[in-house]
Amino acid sequence: MPIDRFSFLAPGNYAFDDPGTGLRETLALFRLGEELGYRGGWIRQRHLEAGVSSAATFLAAASQHTTRLELGSAVIPIGYENPFRLAEDLATVDALSGGRLHVGLSAGRPPHFDLIAPLVFDGDPASVDLSHRRIERPVDLLRSRPLGAPIAVPGGTAVPRVQPHAAGLVDRLWYGVGSLRSADWAGRAGQNLLLSNVTSGEDTDRFFIAQNAQIDRYQAALPPGRDKRIAVGRVVVPTDGADAARRERYSAYAASRHARTLQPNGERRTLFAADLVGPAEAIVERLLADPILARADELRLELPYEFRPEEYRQILEDVAFRVAPALGTWSRA
Repeated sequence: MPIDRFSFLAPGNYAFDDPGTGLRETLALFRLGEELGYRGGWIRQRHLEAGVSSAATFLAAASQHTTRLELGSAVIPIGYENPFRLAEDLATVDALSGGRLHVGLSAGRPPHFDLIAPLVFDGDPASVDLSHRRIERPVDLLRSRPLGAPIAVPGGTAVPRVQPHAAGLVDRLWYGVGSLRSADWAGRAGQNLLLSNVTSGEDTDRFFIAQNAQIDRYQAALPPGRDKRIAVGRVVVPTDGADAARRERYSAYAASRHARTLQPNGERRTLFAADLVGPAEAIVERLLADPILARADELRLELPYEFRPEEYRQILEDVAFRVAPALGTWSRA
Protein backbone atom coordinates (compact mmCIF):
# COMPACT_ATOMS: atom_id res chain seq x y z
CA MET A 1 0.00 0.00 0.00
CA PRO A 2 1.75 3.21 -1.14
CA ILE A 3 -0.07 5.61 1.22
CA ASP A 4 2.46 7.51 3.30
CA ARG A 5 0.54 10.75 3.60
CA PHE A 6 -2.45 11.25 5.85
CA SER A 7 -4.58 14.36 5.98
CA PHE A 8 -8.00 15.24 7.33
CA LEU A 9 -11.00 17.19 6.07
CA ALA A 10 -12.86 19.13 8.76
CA PRO A 11 -16.45 20.35 8.36
CA GLY A 12 -15.80 23.52 10.41
CA ASN A 13 -19.07 23.28 12.32
CA TYR A 14 -20.34 25.93 14.72
CA ALA A 15 -23.53 26.89 16.51
CA PHE A 16 -25.60 29.46 14.61
CA ASP A 17 -25.65 31.70 17.69
CA ASP A 18 -21.93 31.26 18.48
CA PRO A 19 -19.83 30.89 15.31
CA GLY A 20 -16.63 32.15 16.89
CA THR A 21 -16.34 29.28 19.35
CA GLY A 22 -16.79 26.63 16.65
CA LEU A 23 -14.30 28.27 14.30
CA ARG A 24 -11.70 28.49 17.06
CA GLU A 25 -12.28 24.84 17.92
CA THR A 26 -11.59 23.95 14.30
CA LEU A 27 -8.38 25.98 14.37
CA ALA A 28 -7.40 24.00 17.47
CA LEU A 29 -8.06 20.80 15.52
CA PHE A 30 -5.61 21.98 12.85
CA ARG A 31 -2.99 22.60 15.54
CA LEU A 32 -3.59 19.11 16.92
CA GLY A 33 -3.30 17.58 13.46
CA GLU A 34 0.09 19.19 12.99
CA GLU A 35 1.25 17.99 16.42
CA LEU A 36 0.15 14.43 15.59
CA GLY A 37 2.10 14.47 12.34
CA TYR A 38 -0.64 14.71 9.72
CA ARG A 39 0.51 15.92 6.32
CA GLY A 40 -2.46 18.20 5.66
CA GLY A 41 -5.55 19.81 7.16
CA TRP A 42 -8.41 20.63 4.80
CA ILE A 43 -11.60 22.63 5.33
CA ARG A 44 -14.94 22.34 3.59
CA GLN A 45 -16.39 25.50 2.06
CA ARG A 46 -20.13 25.59 2.78
CA HIS A 47 -22.70 28.26 1.97
CA LEU A 48 -25.87 29.06 3.96
CA GLU A 49 -24.85 26.52 6.62
CA ALA A 50 -23.25 26.63 10.06
CA GLY A 51 -19.82 26.03 8.58
CA VAL A 52 -16.91 27.82 6.90
CA SER A 53 -18.28 29.97 4.08
CA SER A 54 -14.88 31.36 3.08
CA ALA A 55 -12.13 28.77 2.92
CA ALA A 56 -9.51 31.40 2.09
CA THR A 57 -10.36 33.45 5.19
CA PHE A 58 -10.27 30.43 7.48
CA LEU A 59 -7.03 29.10 6.02
CA ALA A 60 -5.40 32.52 6.41
CA ALA A 61 -6.10 32.19 10.13
CA ALA A 62 -4.92 28.56 10.16
CA SER A 63 -1.64 29.64 8.55
CA GLN A 64 -0.89 31.61 11.74
CA HIS A 65 -1.69 28.66 14.02
CA THR A 66 0.48 26.09 12.20
CA THR A 67 3.94 25.97 10.68
CA ARG A 68 4.22 22.71 8.69
CA LEU A 69 0.69 21.49 7.95
CA GLU A 70 -0.47 21.69 4.34
CA LEU A 71 -3.65 23.80 4.29
CA GLY A 72 -6.35 22.83 1.83
CA SER A 73 -9.82 23.81 0.64
CA ALA A 74 -12.16 21.00 -0.43
CA VAL A 75 -13.70 22.39 -2.40
CA ILE A 76 -14.35 25.97 -3.48
CA PRO A 77 -17.30 26.05 -5.94
CA ILE A 78 -15.95 28.37 -8.61
CA GLY A 79 -19.43 29.46 -9.70
CA TYR A 80 -19.82 31.97 -6.88
CA GLU A 81 -16.29 33.36 -7.07
CA ASN A 82 -14.87 36.37 -8.86
CA PRO A 83 -11.85 34.79 -10.60
CA PHE A 84 -9.57 37.82 -10.18
CA ARG A 85 -10.40 38.43 -6.52
CA LEU A 86 -10.18 34.72 -5.73
CA ALA A 87 -6.69 34.60 -7.25
CA GLU A 88 -5.63 37.56 -5.08
CA ASP A 89 -7.07 35.98 -1.92
CA LEU A 90 -5.45 32.61 -2.55
CA ALA A 91 -2.09 34.19 -3.36
CA THR A 92 -2.25 36.16 -0.11
CA VAL A 93 -3.01 33.04 1.95
CA ASP A 94 -0.18 31.17 0.24
CA ALA A 95 2.24 33.96 1.11
CA LEU A 96 1.08 33.99 4.75
CA SER A 97 1.48 30.23 5.00
CA GLY A 98 4.91 30.12 3.43
CA GLY A 99 3.76 28.16 0.39
CA ARG A 100 1.61 25.58 2.20
CA LEU A 101 -1.72 26.28 0.52
CA HIS A 102 -3.50 23.58 -1.52
CA VAL A 103 -6.63 24.66 -3.36
CA GLY A 104 -9.44 22.28 -4.25
CA LEU A 105 -11.89 23.63 -6.83
CA SER A 106 -15.07 22.47 -8.52
CA ALA A 107 -17.03 23.69 -11.53
CA GLY A 108 -20.67 23.28 -12.48
CA ARG A 109 -23.83 24.56 -10.86
CA PRO A 110 -22.99 25.15 -7.17
CA PRO A 111 -25.38 24.32 -4.30
CA HIS A 112 -28.31 26.66 -3.56
CA PHE A 113 -27.85 28.36 -6.93
CA ASP A 114 -31.40 29.70 -7.17
CA LEU A 115 -31.02 31.46 -3.82
CA ILE A 116 -27.46 32.73 -4.04
CA ALA A 117 -26.89 33.46 -7.75
CA PRO A 118 -29.12 36.59 -7.83
CA LEU A 119 -27.04 37.95 -4.94
CA VAL A 120 -23.75 37.29 -6.74
CA PHE A 121 -24.38 38.27 -10.35
CA ASP A 122 -25.69 41.58 -11.66
CA GLY A 123 -27.03 40.06 -14.87
CA ASP A 124 -29.04 36.96 -15.61
CA PRO A 125 -27.45 34.05 -13.66
CA ALA A 126 -28.53 31.70 -16.45
CA SER A 127 -26.04 33.41 -18.77
CA VAL A 128 -23.04 32.84 -16.47
CA ASP A 129 -20.43 30.36 -17.66
CA LEU A 130 -20.23 27.70 -14.93
CA SER A 131 -18.02 25.35 -16.95
CA HIS A 132 -14.40 24.43 -16.42
CA ARG A 133 -13.43 27.61 -18.29
CA ARG A 134 -14.32 29.56 -15.15
CA ILE A 135 -11.60 27.66 -13.27
CA GLU A 136 -9.06 28.34 -15.99
CA ARG A 137 -9.32 32.08 -15.35
CA PRO A 138 -7.95 32.20 -11.75
CA VAL A 139 -5.43 29.49 -12.63
CA ASP A 140 -4.06 31.64 -15.43
CA LEU A 141 -4.00 34.69 -13.17
CA LEU A 142 -2.03 32.79 -10.51
CA ARG A 143 0.73 32.31 -13.05
CA SER A 144 1.33 36.06 -12.52
CA ARG A 145 1.53 36.84 -16.21
CA PRO A 146 1.51 40.55 -17.12
CA LEU A 147 -1.98 41.92 -17.69
CA GLY A 148 -0.79 44.84 -19.77
CA ALA A 149 1.77 47.62 -20.06
CA PRO A 150 3.46 48.99 -16.92
CA ILE A 151 1.22 51.14 -14.71
CA ALA A 152 1.90 53.97 -12.31
CA VAL A 153 2.06 52.90 -8.64
CA PRO A 154 3.26 54.68 -5.51
CA GLY A 155 6.99 55.10 -5.88
CA GLY A 156 7.23 54.48 -9.61
CA THR A 157 5.85 51.96 -12.10
CA ALA A 158 5.08 48.24 -12.00
CA VAL A 159 4.07 45.48 -14.36
CA PRO A 160 0.37 44.80 -13.65
CA ARG A 161 -0.12 41.22 -12.42
CA VAL A 162 -1.82 39.44 -9.53
CA GLN A 163 0.01 40.22 -6.32
CA PRO A 164 1.48 38.72 -4.28
CA HIS A 165 3.03 36.27 -6.67
CA ALA A 166 2.39 32.76 -5.30
CA ALA A 167 5.24 30.80 -6.83
CA GLY A 168 4.32 27.13 -7.15
CA LEU A 169 0.66 27.47 -6.20
CA VAL A 170 -0.53 26.41 -9.66
CA ASP A 171 1.14 23.06 -8.97
CA ARG A 172 -0.86 22.75 -5.74
CA LEU A 173 -4.28 23.03 -7.32
CA TRP A 174 -6.69 20.11 -6.97
CA TYR A 175 -9.90 19.25 -8.72
CA GLY A 176 -12.75 17.46 -6.97
CA VAL A 177 -13.73 14.67 -9.36
CA GLY A 178 -16.99 12.73 -9.34
CA SER A 179 -17.43 11.76 -12.99
CA LEU A 180 -15.46 10.56 -16.01
CA ARG A 181 -15.84 13.94 -17.69
CA SER A 182 -14.42 15.82 -14.70
CA ALA A 183 -11.59 13.28 -14.37
CA ASP A 184 -10.66 13.85 -18.00
CA TRP A 185 -10.64 17.63 -17.56
CA ALA A 186 -8.56 17.46 -14.35
CA GLY A 187 -5.95 15.39 -16.16
CA ARG A 188 -5.79 17.63 -19.22
CA ALA A 189 -5.55 20.68 -16.94
CA GLY A 190 -2.66 19.09 -15.05
CA GLN A 191 -4.34 19.45 -11.67
CA ASN A 192 -4.03 17.09 -8.72
CA LEU A 193 -6.93 14.68 -8.22
CA LEU A 194 -9.34 14.75 -5.28
CA LEU A 195 -11.60 11.73 -4.84
CA SER A 196 -14.12 11.52 -2.01
CA ASN A 197 -16.49 8.94 -0.53
CA VAL A 198 -19.18 10.11 -3.00
CA THR A 199 -19.14 9.68 -6.79
CA SER A 200 -21.37 9.20 -9.83
CA GLY A 201 -22.32 5.76 -11.06
CA GLU A 202 -21.61 5.78 -14.81
CA ASP A 203 -22.20 2.38 -16.42
CA THR A 204 -21.83 0.67 -13.03
CA ASP A 205 -23.56 0.33 -9.68
CA ARG A 206 -20.31 -0.38 -7.86
CA PHE A 207 -18.45 2.42 -6.14
CA PHE A 208 -14.90 1.09 -6.53
CA ILE A 209 -15.38 0.31 -10.22
CA ALA A 210 -16.59 3.88 -10.81
CA GLN A 211 -13.60 5.47 -9.06
CA ASN A 212 -11.13 3.12 -10.74
CA ALA A 213 -12.47 4.23 -14.12
CA GLN A 214 -12.09 7.88 -13.10
CA ILE A 215 -8.43 7.34 -12.16
CA ASP A 216 -7.84 5.59 -15.49
CA ARG A 217 -9.39 8.50 -17.36
CA TYR A 218 -7.43 11.05 -15.31
CA GLN A 219 -4.05 9.39 -15.81
CA ALA A 220 -4.66 8.93 -19.52
CA ALA A 221 -5.40 12.64 -19.88
CA LEU A 222 -2.36 13.95 -17.96
CA PRO A 223 0.19 15.73 -20.14
CA PRO A 224 3.34 13.68 -20.77
CA GLY A 225 5.81 13.87 -17.91
CA ARG A 226 3.33 15.30 -15.41
CA ASP A 227 3.35 13.40 -12.11
CA LYS A 228 0.41 14.60 -10.04
CA ARG A 229 -0.88 13.59 -6.63
CA ILE A 230 -4.05 11.57 -6.05
CA ALA A 231 -5.84 11.95 -2.70
CA VAL A 232 -8.70 9.69 -1.66
CA GLY A 233 -11.25 10.64 1.00
CA ARG A 234 -12.87 8.08 3.29
CA VAL A 235 -14.95 8.41 6.45
CA VAL A 236 -12.78 6.69 9.09
CA VAL A 237 -14.03 6.53 12.70
CA PRO A 238 -11.98 4.32 15.03
CA THR A 239 -13.70 3.36 18.27
CA ASP A 240 -10.63 2.27 20.27
CA GLY A 241 -10.26 5.51 22.21
CA ALA A 242 -14.00 6.06 22.67
CA ASP A 243 -16.05 5.24 25.75
CA ALA A 244 -19.14 3.02 25.58
CA ALA A 245 -21.59 5.87 24.99
CA ARG A 246 -19.50 7.30 22.19
CA ARG A 247 -19.10 3.88 20.54
CA GLU A 248 -22.86 3.47 20.55
CA ARG A 249 -23.23 6.90 18.98
CA TYR A 250 -20.71 6.04 16.27
CA SER A 251 -22.45 2.75 15.49
CA ALA A 252 -25.81 4.50 15.18
CA TYR A 253 -24.25 7.05 12.84
CA ALA A 254 -22.87 4.35 10.54
CA ALA A 255 -26.12 2.39 10.60
CA SER A 256 -28.13 5.46 9.60
CA ARG A 257 -26.00 5.84 6.46
CA HIS A 258 -25.61 2.20 5.44
CA ALA A 259 -28.65 1.92 3.17
CA ARG A 260 -27.32 4.57 0.79
CA THR A 261 -24.25 2.43 0.05
CA LEU A 262 -26.34 -0.48 -1.32
CA GLN A 263 -27.50 1.05 -4.62
CA PRO A 264 -27.28 4.18 -6.81
CA ASN A 265 -29.15 7.14 -5.36
CA GLY A 266 -31.28 9.66 -7.26
CA GLU A 267 -31.33 10.69 -10.89
CA ARG A 268 -27.57 11.22 -10.95
CA ARG A 269 -26.98 7.66 -9.70
CA THR A 270 -24.85 8.84 -6.78
CA LEU A 271 -22.73 6.12 -5.18
CA PHE A 272 -21.41 6.20 -1.62
CA ALA A 273 -18.47 4.36 -0.07
CA ALA A 274 -19.19 2.58 3.19
CA ASP A 275 -18.12 4.38 6.37
CA LEU A 276 -15.24 2.69 8.21
CA VAL A 277 -16.41 2.63 11.83
CA GLY A 278 -15.05 0.21 14.42
CA PRO A 279 -11.83 -1.03 16.02
CA ALA A 280 -8.59 0.12 14.42
CA GLU A 281 -7.62 -3.43 13.49
CA ALA A 282 -10.80 -3.91 11.44
CA ILE A 283 -10.41 -0.49 9.81
CA VAL A 284 -6.85 -1.32 8.75
CA GLU A 285 -8.06 -4.52 7.07
CA ARG A 286 -10.71 -2.61 5.11
CA LEU A 287 -8.27 0.12 4.07
CA LEU A 288 -5.81 -2.48 2.80
CA ALA A 289 -8.63 -4.02 0.77
CA ASP A 290 -9.65 -0.68 -0.78
CA PRO A 291 -8.52 -0.89 -4.44
CA ILE A 292 -8.63 2.88 -4.86
CA LEU A 293 -6.17 3.53 -2.04
CA ALA A 294 -3.75 1.17 -3.75
CA ARG A 295 -3.56 3.74 -6.56
CA ALA A 296 -3.42 6.87 -4.41
CA ASP A 297 -0.72 8.92 -2.73
CA GLU A 298 -2.73 10.24 0.18
CA LEU A 299 -5.61 9.20 2.43
CA ARG A 300 -7.81 12.08 3.57
CA LEU A 301 -9.98 11.40 6.62
CA GLU A 302 -13.40 12.94 6.00
CA LEU A 303 -14.61 13.88 9.46
CA PRO A 304 -18.40 13.55 9.89
CA TYR A 305 -20.49 16.70 9.99
CA GLU A 306 -22.44 15.79 13.10
CA PHE A 307 -19.67 15.09 15.62
CA ARG A 308 -18.37 17.09 18.58
CA PRO A 309 -14.89 18.67 18.94
CA GLU A 310 -13.75 16.05 21.46
CA GLU A 311 -14.87 13.30 19.07
CA TYR A 312 -12.87 14.79 16.22
CA ARG A 313 -9.82 14.87 18.48
CA GLN A 314 -10.29 11.23 19.46
CA ILE A 315 -10.59 10.18 15.80
CA LEU A 316 -7.41 12.01 14.78
CA GLU A 317 -5.51 10.53 17.72
CA ASP A 318 -6.74 6.98 17.13
CA VAL A 319 -5.83 7.14 13.44
CA ALA A 320 -2.40 8.60 14.21
CA PHE A 321 -1.50 6.06 16.89
CA ARG A 322 -3.50 2.95 15.94
CA VAL A 323 -4.47 2.97 12.26
CA ALA A 324 -1.70 4.69 10.32
CA PRO A 325 1.26 2.85 11.96
CA ALA A 326 -0.44 -0.50 11.29
CA LEU A 327 -0.43 0.23 7.57
CA GLY A 328 3.35 0.23 7.70
CA THR A 329 3.75 3.51 5.82
CA TRP A 330 3.10 6.18 8.47
CA SER A 331 5.59 8.97 7.91
CA ARG A 332 5.02 11.89 10.21
CA ALA A 333 5.31 15.33 8.62
